Amino acid sequence: MIWNAAVVISGLIIGSFLNVCIYRIPRDESIIVPGSRCPKCGAKINPWDNIPILSYVVLKGKCRNCKARISPRYPLIEAITALLALGLLYRFGATLDFAIYFIWVCALVVVTFIDIDHQIIPDRISISGILIGLVVIYWLPVSYKEALIGLVLGGGILMGVVYGYFFITGKQGMGGGDVKLLAMIGVFIGWKGVLFTILISSAIGSVVGLTWIVLTHKDTRSPIPFGPFLSLGAIIYLFWGGAVIDWYMKFMNLQ
Repeated sequence: MIWNAAVVISGLIIGSFLNVCIYRIPRDESIIVPGSRCPKCGAKINPWDNIPILSYVVLKGKCRNCKARISPRYPLIEAITALLALGLLYRFGATLDFAIYFIWVCALVVVTFIDIDHQIIPDRISISGILIGLVVIYWLPVSYKEALIGLVLGGGILMGVVYGYFFITGKQGMGGGDVKLLAMIGVFIGWKGVLFTILISSAIGSVVGLTWIVLTHKDTRSPIPFGPFLSLGAIIYLFWGGAVIDWYMKFMNLQ
């Protein structure tokens, strides 16, 4: 119970920091200094107004200084991060695996919302993630062989899609950021995770994309960021991928 509470509180605090990363990284701003400020009026946010979720509720979603509306996405990201932290604790226990995968999942959360906002996936996250992953893989339940195959397969498959789409249509479809993101994902969850992620993210992305186009009456050529779906697929695999694959193998009488 104490571990649960500690992880949830830590997740909320780290989620607040992820909000800073999501806002500042695409703007090439420091994520350390200056301290948190209102994006509307620039007023410094006091520590007691920066308590995850609670401050948002107390302030009724408005800046104390200028009364500008605060996006509900801030407490949402804090809550998502806390839930992911708790889920990983149940998945791995209080282990080094838990700590490493939590940092990785946090990177995926940041990538998701930056891609939604700006349709970019910063190299400082994906490339750094690849390098860090190759260092810490020794402590994870993925072998170096699986990680390297995942790296090559992840980047190679999407690179093939990018060039294939360009060759057929003469237009750029998926961005290079998605390629590097999937390569980074492959390092942490191996080649099986890459294949699972591509399958699940494509299925979810197709459903969400078509629904969004129908509801908003957008053109089918309207750009839809794919990074969030890759991140979601990777997280689903981390939690339930093994069980889903085992079920599928038994269902198809392959075991």
